[in-house]
Amino acid sequence: LLYRLPLKQTTIIARLLRLGTLICPVLPELDGFSQPDIMIRKSIQEILPLVEKPSSYLGTEINSVKKKSEDIKLWFALAFPDLYEIGTSHFGLQILYHILNKEPDVAAERVFAPGIDMEERLRSSQVLLPSLESKRPLNSFDIVGVSLLYELNYTNILTMLDLGGIEFYSRDRGADQPFVIAGGPCACNSEPVADFFDAIVIGDGEEVVREMARVHILWKENNAKDKGELLAAWSKIPGVYVPSFFTPVYHEIDNSQTLIPVYPDYTKVRRTIVADLNTVDFPDAPIIPFGRPVHDRLRVEVSRGCSRGCRFCQAGMIYRPVRERSLEKLFDISTGSLYKTGYEDISLLSLSTGDYGCIVPFMEKLMNLCRGRQTAVSFPSLRAGTLTPELMKLVKSVRKTGFTIAPEAGSQRLRDVINKNICEAEIIDTVRNAFDMGWQLIKLYFMIGLPTEEKKDIDAIVGMVQKLRKIKGKKSKINVSIGTFVPKPHTPFQWEGQLSLEDSKERIALLKKELRIPGIRLKWQMPEVSALEGLWARGDRRLSDLLISAYKKGCRFDGWTDHFDYHAWQDACMETGIDPSYYTTRSRSLTESLPWDVTDIGVSKEFLAAEREKAFIEAGTASVAATVETTPDCRTHPCNDCGVCDFESITPRLCGDAPVGDEPVKDPAATDRRPPGDDSFFKVKIGYSKQKDAKFFGHLEMISLFARAIRRAGLSIAYTKGFHPKPKMAFADTLPIGVESMDESMYLSIYTPKPSEDVVKNIIDSLNRNLPEGLMVHDCLFLFKKPEPLTEAEYRIRLANEAVFDSKCLESFQKADTFIMTRINRKGKTIERDLKQAILAINLKSSVHLELTLSSVPGAAARPFKVIKEVFDLSDDDIRLAETVKLRQNRADQSSQS
Repeated sequence: LLYRLPLKQTTIIARLLRLGTLICPVLPELDGFSQPDIMIRKSIQEILPLVEKPSSYLGTEINSVKKKSEDIKLWFALAFPDLYEIGTSHFGLQILYHILNKEPDVAAERVFAPGIDMEERLRSSQVLLPSLESKRPLNSFDIVGVSLLYELNYTNILTMLDLGGIEFYSRDRGADQPFVIAGGPCACNSEPVADFFDAIVIGDGEEVVREMARVHILWKENNAKDKGELLAAWSKIPGVYVPSFFTPVYHEIDNSQTLIPVYPDYTKVRRTIVADLNTVDFPDAPIIPFGRPVHDRLRVEVSRGCSRGCRFCQAGMIYRPVRERSLEKLFDISTGSLYKTGYEDISLLSLSTGDYGCIVPFMEKLMNLCRGRQTAVSFPSLRAGTLTPELMKLVKSVRKTGFTIAPEAGSQRLRDVINKNICEAEIIDTVRNAFDMGWQLIKLYFMIGLPTEEKKDIDAIVGMVQKLRKIKGKKSKINVSIGTFVPKPHTPFQWEGQLSLEDSKERIALLKKELRIPGIRLKWQMPEVSALEGLWARGDRRLSDLLISAYKKGCRFDGWTDHFDYHAWQDACMETGIDPSYYTTRSRSLTESLPWDVTDIGVSKEFLAAEREKAFIEAGTASVAATVETTPDCRTHPCNDCGVCDFESITPRLCGDAPVGDEPVKDPAATDRRPPGDDSFFKVKIGYSKQKDAKFFGHLEMISLFARAIRRAGLSIAYTKGFHPKPKMAFADTLPIGVESMDESMYLSIYTPKPSEDVVKNIIDSLNRNLPEGLMVHDCLFLFKKPEPLTEAEYRIRLANEAVFDSKCLESFQKADTFIMTRINRKGKTIERDLKQAILAINLKSSVHLELTLSSVPGAAARPFKVIKEVFDLSDDDIRLAETVKLRQNRADQSSQS
């Protein structure tokens, strides 16, 4: 009944509920939502107009999943501890979202760390952090699953738990709070944050998370109240680590942590491995984020794992063995995903994409499809030597995308120490081939502080960059990135010390001086950030209090330079008595107990120690080797006996040699492709409305939303020429964020054999099927003359809360001969505009209702928000909360339309 009341009455009742705490518990559930859901849904809508990037909190993206609450037995929140534009690009989150939502009685919904401004608004409004899809508060979920992707996201985990009304420590959470679990690469040493989680998934999560969900549903259906019973059942699932089932003790000699099992049959947790990627579900219809995510493209995982054996690389150890998707499976996924998303870029994911056994035949087949769709293919990770001229030629057939080469070290000796297994000639040949084939930007990545590094190794980085600079073209550029080596768990260098903060700064300063070269751009990670990363990568359970202390001191988004506060971390360390150097710069003996020893990732400790020994000539003394023994790739050489494979259920799985099919590739999205050489394109005007939550889309978002809707709809439109072809689209007006509109228009050049009513209907219907909520196409007109420009626009504005339009302010405006508004443009120049020319009509219907007609003529145009702020002296919050609707837009002449 409450939902059927007018909006204003519902708001009043929701506010009364906040005051009447004695009334709240007796309210029944309404339409499947409890009383707290009502408050959240209303409150979050009131907050959205007041924050930056409001579209990040909508949850109405194409391919998002919303389920009816009455069908759900388990509510699962997928919590990513970083901003929306970072989290939506995370491939693991997409996989879990897809797998869980395939279960009919499970609802998986997303929650991201709110921006600083949203956090402040949530706290001041006393609103719990909600999920995107249903706007349920975080503490009303059954399970909250957190992604442990990066150590410097840890304070954001506390932010989300705090804002979601969930206790930090698992021991403090009662039966009325969710189970908080985690997974991701940092789970291979989760000890620094283990006390915050009920369970942690070690390894591939596809099969484990589904099994954990089923076990929870059974536990819940049996009316179980003892959380320990569920944890015991979860501990029986391979790959599930229950931290509370281990007790930490600390040795007197080296103060190292050892975990003592509580139960004799649960002493170590073995990493779970998906044996065959071809048999697991793949998110072929991933959510298409609003805004500009960091990876704004379709991402397809070609393989998992790496057998190169770099001794510094954690991913190369914890994702073994290599498992490649078959060529046929990979192609089916790629074509289907392009159709369901409308992306214009596809990225092939792997630790080293060039190592994929079928890369050339796959690329040949894929590019036959991509050329017709103006879809570019990129490789986020490539190894020098695998990027052949043949592969480059295929990539550039649509558009030259960028790529990064990671020599890691400047000298061959140090590359042998880390078992990089590439030589300088391969690096030079790869860069030369790229420049020769027209690439203008090459990215190089190096590390400082690698074991046995000397001054001459730093000089070798400078020498290599100088050699590469000599072969680049006049317009070509080289970006060089420098990071400080962090010895990660489960690698051959896990026992080594990390470079001190002072040494790291000194070596970066040297590189900054020596690489001040035209055409070379140097970037580096702050040494303080690397030091903090090392602390959390190698820490133990004693760091949990440090995390809470840093969080209370305001630490958030520590991986972002503009938010990182090293002094706050130093204060937190002093407050909690933590000495960071104990965990970072201190080397460990091979016999010392390591915090992560409870986790068995499959690679044996003996293999890691042997690999470490190969980097040094004298066993046990760690002296620099005259000649370093390298370990070959087991993909092309005999098994190195690392311990992962049993060669029955777990074994390397390669795609094999697959012939290239000669049959033409049909684009499943194309219903009417442009014939070669035919220039029969017609210009059309698309009329559409932009209502409700769609008002939060910015202009760049609108361009992306329509471009991808057009591609999913299979409409054939004209593209620009040049390096990066773009669809020929033009919007008649750029509507400000927060303004709704009943009358917007855009222009397209569409191929069709002949304009007709059926063609018009198809364009309208196909676009409406592919646009997000709030955007609706209502007409399509073929144009045979250039349309006249807009002259004016009519708006309706209604104020919210207690704000009013002061009639005296309006009288002052009307009496004035001129009314000058000033603003500063992006270049810092002051711009003046006379609002007497911009406002064509203004009619105050009531103290909260205004009708406004504004000029759209260049030089005289003004935005409604700016106008009411200047004329009525309203606050920014009052303006943002107002309901502002563009009713119609007018032109000087409509005769050009037919």
